[in-house]
Amino acid sequence: MRLLVIEDNRDIAANLGDYLEDRGHTVDYAADGVTGLHLAVVNDFDAIVLDLNLPGIDGIEVCRKLRQEGRKQTPVLMLTARDSLDSKLAGFESGADDYLVKPFALQEVEARLQVLARRTKANVPRTLAIADLEFNLDTLEVRRAGESIQLNPTALKILQALMEASPSVVTRNELETRVWGEELPDSDSLRVHIHGLRAAIDKPFGKALIQTRHGIGYRIVDTDAVPA
Repeated sequence: MRLLVIEDNRDIAANLGDYLEDRGHTVDYAADGVTGLHLAVVNDFDAIVLDLNLPGIDGIEVCRKLRQEGRKQTPVLMLTARDSLDSKLAGFESGADDYLVKPFALQEVEARLQVLARRTKANVPRTLAIADLEFNLDTLEVRRAGESIQLNPTALKILQALMEASPSVVTRNELETRVWGEELPDSDSLRVHIHGLRAAIDKPFGKALIQTRHGIGYRIVDTDAVPA
């Protein structure tokens, strides 16, 4: 699994990371809420280990922003010394999937993370999300701000390539190969389709997500989460 540990206690973070990496998992770290939220929004993790007492933004607010603003459904396991029922309920209400009180056994942390990751993969549709734009890869349904958007097959292929690579730039050649294979179109075809895609997913909503990198290619990005 690819995991994110958001924990300001260096000893706890190191113990968790060492154990999970020894078990074959990849672990990223953040020691404060702001950094943790940024990493959780711009990357795809199988699960997140989240402490509650964090500098900057506490764990409750991190989880709430992740769900409501970041629109990410990555499973969250909260680790905390707060063992009251009110604290647990606040954690679940903010969007946490599981709650484990310190001190804890490392084996139990891994077991719970594996359960959360398996449950998510089994039950959640394959969906790409950037800001308020969502693309369900199973139904090929595209929505922005809750509104359905109709796109032709070529536009869907371009959108998927851009969203999967976000926030990175996808070169013109990569997009053309992805969409048309070896039978590349004339030089204006990609530009025409990008123009149509912008008209469908950007112009009606005020905030542009598709960016042009002149002479290179295109990218789709939420500039509120990632600097332009």
